[in-house]
Amino acid sequence: MDHLELADWRERVARLYLSDVDLTGFRAQRDELFATHPQSPIPPAERSDFTGVRYFPANPDAVVEAPLRPASGELRIDTGGPDGVVAYRRVAVAETPWGPLTLWWIEAYGGGLFVPVRDGTCGQDTYGGGRYLTDTVKGTFGRGVELLPGDRVRLDGNYLYNPSCAYDDRWACPLAPPENRVAVDIRAGELAYHD
Repeated sequence: MDHLELADWRERVARLYLSDVDLTGFRAQRDELFATHPQSPIPPAERSDFTGVRYFPANPDAVVEAPLRPASGELRIDTGGPDGVVAYRRVAVAETPWGPLTLWWIEAYGGGLFVPVRDGTCGQDTYGGGRYLTDTVKGTFGRGVELLPGDRVRLDGNYLYNPSCAYDDRWACPLAPPENRVAVDIRAGELAYHD
C-alpha cells in the first residue's frame, strides 16, 4: 500500500501546484497535506504536534524573469539510497539577478525538471543543504519555475521549499551542486524546519 499512498501524495502535490490558489492558500493547503498524509516528510511521531511549515513573508522582490542560455553536460550523484546513482543533464542556465542557476533534467524513467538552489540564507535561516524551486518528478509544476516564450524563465523564490531530508533523516535528497550555489540571500520561501 505504500506505493499507492506515494502515488496519491504525488497526485495531491501536483494538483496543489497546478491549482489557482494564491500563495497564502497554497501554503495553508500544503501544511494540511504535510500534517495529514501518510507519505508526508514530517516524521510520523511529530505530525500530531505539527502546526505548519515556517516561511519568510511573501516577497515580491523574489520573483524574477531571466534569460536562458543553452547548457550541456551531465552530473551523476550517488544518492546513497535505493535510487543508486542518478544522472542529471544540464538543459539551460538562467542568468538571474541572484547569479546563474542551472536547470537540470533528471535522466530517469519519465525524467523531470529539477532546480535546486543553495543561497546565503542556507545554514542560518533555511536548511543548510539548500532548497528546491522545482522537482517536477515530485509534481512541483509551474509555481517556482515557469518557462516563458523566447528562451526566458520566471523564477518565484516564494515557492522555494525544503527537500524531504530537511524534515527527517530517513530521506536521502540530492542537494544543490556548486553551480547552483549563490552568495546572495534569497529571503523568500520556506525556512528551516528545525530551529
